[in-house]
Amino acid sequence: MTGDGRPGPGAEDSGPGSDAGDRGAGPGNSDRGAAPDTDETSSASPAAQPEAAGSGGRSGQQAAAASEVAGREAVPLLAPRDGLPPLVVTAEALDAAARSLGAGSGPVAVDAERASGFRYGHRAFLVQFRRLGAGTMLIDPVACPDLSAIDSALADAEAVLHAASQDLPCLAEIGYRPRKLFDTELAGRLLGYPRVGLGTLVEAVLGLALEKSHSAADWSTRPLPDDWLRYAALDVEVLVELRDALVQQLDAQGKSEWARQEFAAILAAGPPPPRIDPWRRTSGIHRVRSRRGPRRPGSCPMPRSSKQRGHCPKARRNSPGSPGSTDAGPGGTPPSGCGRSGGPGPNRSPVCPSRPRRPATGHRPRTAGTSVTPPRPPD
Repeated sequence: MTGDGRPGPGAEDSGPGSDAGDRGAGPGNSDRGAAPDTDETSSASPAAQPEAAGSGGRSGQQAAAASEVAGREAVPLLAPRDGLPPLVVTAEALDAAARSLGAGSGPVAVDAERASGFRYGHRAFLVQFRRLGAGTMLIDPVACPDLSAIDSALADAEAVLHAASQDLPCLAEIGYRPRKLFDTELAGRLLGYPRVGLGTLVEAVLGLALEKSHSAADWSTRPLPDDWLRYAALDVEVLVELRDALVQQLDAQGKSEWARQEFAAILAAGPPPPRIDPWRRTSGIHRVRSRRGPRRPGSCPMPRSSKQRGHCPKARRNSPGSPGSTDAGPGGTPPSGCGRSGGPGPNRSPVCPSRPRRPATGHRPRTAGTSVTPPRPPD
């Protein structure tokens, strides 16, 4: 979840965050995303709708209680109810998690954390599952890259995801492909919620406040800090409860069949085709002026974070003392034509020596210890 997104390359609250909140509801829904234009009862406040599936009709006392909850401040959700689960990093622990999830009941909450803001691609670096009777499972797909055992154990379970079109491709890469789906982000759109990020939707429907401080974190980091794992566990903590509440609201507005068709379309769509020349979406590429410059990011197979920091191989070759360097090493003298001791020449960029430095305009060099005197006003 990022992301948006969930940041992804999208517009998550993120940068990875809730890019999910800005996406459309799915194929064929252009005439369905608006709030219903029927009676006022069906378009009432979301918090006044039922909050648990299978509860049948609601009495006037229950509706009044729900309105009372909606008027109160959201309750912060700070820790998983069962405590922080251990991270699954071995084959034995993965098999035990698969057996536990298979023995559970009801829908399974699923989420994935990526590092799209730091790495090219949409690989999952953490996968979270939660099911009634099994609890929460945090699985490291770097250490356990094959989740086919989880896929077999949950073959008949409905998967509940938020912004499923973002997470399904990376989950399929590691062997998990749900057969039945409920997308809480898409359900929120069909119900007419103006904002459908996970945190916003949980607060509006359940009255709980999720912490989203790590939504744009670099989840490829190892080891993962405990506060990041706690954040990830909370992302699936109330996802099934949110699904139950949205199911009843869809029933009340007569949109259950719409949602079923949209969820089936997401599963049938499959992953998007790979982009041609993905380097064209490199952040800041619009600032490259030379003709050969735009292809430079695509020719450097490095993590995005390294490029953004200027760790170019040519810059490393030009660092003092490195092989092939044009600069002097420790104790040496700079080569002729070098603009300063131990640095690149006057017409070369200190970040990448193969790229000419743009000439400064309106700048007057001065020596150390001198000050710039402001111009005198005209007489």
